[in-house]
Amino acid sequence: MKDRLSMEAFAQLFHEARTHNGWLNREVPDTLLLEAVDIAKWGPTSANCSPLRIVFLRSQEAKARLAPTLLPGNLEKTLSAPATAILAYDLEFHEKLPRLYPAADARSWFAGNPALIEETAFRNSTLQAGYLIIALRALGLDTGPMSGFDKEAVDAEFFPDGKVKSNFLLNIGFGDAAKLYPRGPRLAFEEMARII
Repeated sequence: MKDRLSMEAFAQLFHEARTHNGWLNREVPDTLLLEAVDIAKWGPTSANCSPLRIVFLRSQEAKARLAPTLLPGNLEKTLSAPATAILAYDLEFHEKLPRLYPAADARSWFAGNPALIEETAFRNSTLQAGYLIIALRALGLDTGPMSGFDKEAVDAEFFPDGKVKSNFLLNIGFGDAAKLYPRGPRLAFEEMARII
């Protein structure tokens, strides 16, 4: 049996981790973004399909391309974040399955079935995005996941071939604790789960 993580690790990943809206003026090295992706890619997906695609926006020019797609409440926190990731999903993920899942002819499960492709890509890219958030937190970074953007405009700007679709945005950096909202409550076990 594996050892349980320390309480400090749980605090960093969950108990004390927050969704940040303001950022310290501190750069996030590309090496941390690369490391986070390299960690997150090991999380499980169905048939190892791995549909997550990420575009990290770092430059002011890249952020300027994103800015018109954001709702007003998300503009300042996104433009001031050291990095913003567009977390998206590949609608042609199944073309990589012969390499990623050689145990079976998994490509044939999806080919010609756009509804199954969309459902699988969306579900599993969301799962992978969650792994990425945990990986970023494990590396000492803070995150601010958000909706609140024009999905079609983002797709037209960053994924014009239509093969990749945006899911949500993730601001990344070193959070400014002074700009945090009060922590929201969470549901009790019996409100969200049951054991049968």
